[in-house]
Amino acid sequence: MHPFPHVYRVGATAEVAGSVQLTSPGLVTIPSAGPAEFDGPGDLWSPETLLTAALVDCFVLSFRAVARASRLEWLRLECAATGTLDRIEKVTQFTAFTVHAVLEVPRGTDLEKARKALEKSEQVCLISHSLKGSKHLEIEIRER
Repeated sequence: MHPFPHVYRVGATAEVAGSVQLTSPGLVTIPSAGPAEFDGPGDLWSPETLLTAALVDCFVLSFRAVARASRLEWLRLECAATGTLDRIEKVTQFTAFTVHAVLEVPRGTDLEKARKALEKSEQVCLISHSLKGSKHLEIEIRER
């Protein structure tokens, strides 16, 4: 890992109408637009979906690191995240985030160890630490 601080550069370009083009050096350009809830087209990534995606992506990457460090064998992790946007005291903000994680492990795996790895992943996720809305983790572990 590189020493801190880490700096991430992202640019946005837009015209009067149409999508916003999100760029970052060395990465593929991502078109975005307002979500349908804000009268956007609803067919492109929006700031709201990108923020929620960042949370679930960070959780999965954190789990990979935690599982590797704890020598937990696993087969597949499938996660779904929900971000709830609300208006509180005239301020629109995310008030809650839920990550539903379904972890598949080989038969005979220590299920408590697997549960603890998922819980630790939430605790070390830097995106989760950066959000002020409440966070909730729902865990499902399946043996295969």
